Amino acid sequence: MNEINPEHFRCGSIAIVGRPNVGKSTLLNHLVGQKVSITSNKAQTTRHRITGILTDANTQYLFLDTPGFQKTHQNALNRVLNRTVANTASDADVIVFAVEAMRYTDADATVLKSLPAEAKVILAVTKIDRETVKADKSRLMTWLAEMQARHAFTAVVPLSVKNAATLTELKRAIRPHLPEQAAIFGADDMTDKSERFIASEFIREKVFRQLGDELPYSVNVVIEQFQLDGTMRRIHATIVVEKQSQKAIIIGEKGERLKRIGTDARKEMEGIFGNKVYLELWVRVKKGWADDDAMVKQYGYQT
Repeated sequence: MNEINPEHFRCGSIAIVGRPNVGKSTLLNHLVGQKVSITSNKAQTTRHRITGILTDANTQYLFLDTPGFQKTHQNALNRVLNRTVANTASDADVIVFAVEAMRYTDADATVLKSLPAEAKVILAVTKIDRETVKADKSRLMTWLAEMQARHAFTAVVPLSVKNAATLTELKRAIRPHLPEQAAIFGADDMTDKSERFIASEFIREKVFRQLGDELPYSVNVVIEQFQLDGTMRRIHATIVVEKQSQKAIIIGEKGERLKRIGTDARKEMEGIFGNKVYLELWVRVKKGWADDDAMVKQYGYQT
């Protein structure tokens, strides 16, 4: 159990923002030390504001993972996700703007431009351990100088999620800008999300990882039933797609693909929950749900 020293204790929220696929969820998971936000190579895997909680003796960091801000697909779902990013950034005490080392795109510029003018923004330069970056340190230094000229960043922290020292440096840069106040969550809490939410996210992650580009972004998971039977969790869930052909892809030949999705999700849930999980999956077609404001809200996507 973590022990808290109440003297000069700081607690505050840190929004992690950036373009799609820049590694925000991976960064949050490594900062917290446990997987609380799902990851995949598919853009905008994260759809909700997810809080990862890290508490030490003097600080409680509330890291807020956000969807990747984008303007490519302006359906009802993505409009809601973009509002989530904007509202989270406005409410946070500190913003961590994640950018890949030596790669600054128009999408990155769009995110930076959208941030509140008065915000304390720390530039987190990710993936500095890539071979192409390590091979040319002088070019990296030039690129960092160019980035610092783009915005009055509160701090610039090059980091790699594989290097604990760089993560410590990021936390050290954040702490002075958090308000002095008592912890909001318990010392051992890791996230503000329920087990029901975590279950739905793990299933959706496995769909993305199993299918990659075979399915469009508009896949959703609904937990129909979540019951605790002794120490076992009994979960019935529905994977929602927009077309009949997509349903067939998820189920696969003789149901083998759906079975693999369920097995992978169940194993990961058991690792997180610490007990056995019984999981049943179905697939349902809901045409056009991602561009239907009412359906998007019904499925829980709202700021």
